Amino acid sequence: MRHFSALLLCAALAAPAPASALDQLDFSLQGVENKTLLKRLRGASMLRTAEREKVSDPQDLFSTALADYRRLVETLYALGYYSGIVHIRIDGREAALIPVLSPPREISKIEVSIDPGEPFRFGTVDIAPLAPGTQLPPEFRSGERARAEVVIDAAQGAVSDWRDAGHAKAEVASQDLLADHADYRLDARIGLAPGPQVRFGDLILSGKTKVRPERIRRIAGLPEGEVFSPDALDKAASRLRRTGTFRSVALTEAEKLGPDNRMDIGLAVVDEKPRRFGAGIEMSNFEGLSVSGFWLHRNLLGGAERLRIEGAVSGIEGDSGGVDYSLGARIEQPAMFGADTVGYAYLDMSSLDERDFTADTVTVGIGATRIFSDHLQGSVEFALSYSETDDVFGPRDFTFATLPVSLQWDKRDDILNATKGHYVDARLTPFAGLNGEASGAQLKFDSRVYRSLGAEGRLVLAGRFQLGSVVGPSLSETAPTYLFYSGGGGTVRGQPYQSLAVDVGTGRTGGRSFAGLSAEVRTKVTEKISIVGFADAGYIGSESFPDGSGEWHSGAGIGVRYDTSVGPIRLDVATPVSGDTGAGVQVYIGIGQAF
Repeated sequence: MRHFSALLLCAALAAPAPASALDQLDFSLQGVENKTLLKRLRGASMLRTAEREKVSDPQDLFSTALADYRRLVETLYALGYYSGIVHIRIDGREAALIPVLSPPREISKIEVSIDPGEPFRFGTVDIAPLAPGTQLPPEFRSGERARAEVVIDAAQGAVSDWRDAGHAKAEVASQDLLADHADYRLDARIGLAPGPQVRFGDLILSGKTKVRPERIRRIAGLPEGEVFSPDALDKAASRLRRTGTFRSVALTEAEKLGPDNRMDIGLAVVDEKPRRFGAGIEMSNFEGLSVSGFWLHRNLLGGAERLRIEGAVSGIEGDSGGVDYSLGARIEQPAMFGADTVGYAYLDMSSLDERDFTADTVTVGIGATRIFSDHLQGSVEFALSYSETDDVFGPRDFTFATLPVSLQWDKRDDILNATKGHYVDARLTPFAGLNGEASGAQLKFDSRVYRSLGAEGRLVLAGRFQLGSVVGPSLSETAPTYLFYSGGGGTVRGQPYQSLAVDVGTGRTGGRSFAGLSAEVRTKVTEKISIVGFADAGYIGSESFPDGSGEWHSGAGIGVRYDTSVGPIRLDVATPVSGDTGAGVQVYIGIGQAF
């Protein structure tokens, strides 16, 4: 028993002490008071990260303290301090002097004391040779603060300019940095090796994919034989990602150049799952329930073709008319008329049972979309449509040939929850009657702008302007599906769906002109929840362009947003403000912002 007790005592003495949490972490500057510098140093410190994450293990804290010496010195260099002294004391002992094999068994207090010294300024600065047109940063010149990050930016920018000029293998060949501590001066001399001007070689494919190689090369549109350009390389990757067919796209430059300074480009892709489906739901106490769904195939014929079939049912248990149905199919082929043009064909069928009209329509069309940039695209198509309608002017049939043209300029930071940027969608649809119907054109314009204010963008202002017009046929000659109404979630919240129209005798019809104005103030109250105040107004007139002879109505209300991975869940409650088209409260529920 005595031997057993002795063993227990030895084991207890040998066992590591239980880890205690870090009680105190202090940061201080010596010899200077500079809150901005202290904030940068605290932000760079891994000890601060460990404190926030409540790291308590002494060995982990000790290792972090040792690593922080280099981290803090690098931060000083980045800000132009090259004679700084860093002290990190663990319970009064300099961390760097503690034997690595005998780390502290417990840590309660860490003090970080930094004497930054005097800031250095540039003396002699030189980067050569430079590509034609290169402009070095204005901070990289004699007499300016000698921040290491400025030297790095200047060197990287000079190399990038050579690459933009076609010298794909440009690199820093030498660097001579001399710190004069007596005069607090930094001399920086950097030598570049631009290498030869390079041309694009072959696109070398790797990885498993079900897309045919010739289609991948056509979609990428890499300009083989032309002078190398980083922008052309980025565009090739963007085109492949834009198809939605690939989960990942990686382009790599060959290390060695081939004959005539041609450089092959390696491409590795990973396919996305070929099929996808989704569904959506939206509800209003007046418009009723709307349900939609789609099915998508990303690589239908092995050429990254996209087939999308979608349908929707709306107006379920609503007071805005009967139930509406729609079903459509659309197939797209990327790089049909060049790498940046997508060809498509579609078939749409719909049955509308609205308050003022019914319409059964079938439309078939073909077209192409041109991608001008990441933010700008346009499309043109040719379509044939046939509609059987019944409205205040009686039952009528319409057969049209149309040539819709559209342009979209989208610079929003987030499609479903924009906080800054703008969006413009302009559409012109000329139509020609094929069976004696009047010909003309329909114009639709939608512009939205977003501004983020306050700390971390917690306050967002959003505005929207809509315009619609029908020119050519008179009101009685226009197909009811081409006319405009106002009221409801897409135009004026608080007013019943399509409640503003043009009175014709004892009935109503849509107007040939429409204008809509909307404004929102979105304020975050938590990381997930936002409160929204909004006001909308809408105009409908019998004339082709708004001239004030029509009628206005408006609504306002408040809403709540709850952020999710698929967009904010939206709840809006609104009431009429002006006009005689509605009374009472309207409620709207959906996914995504109202605009």
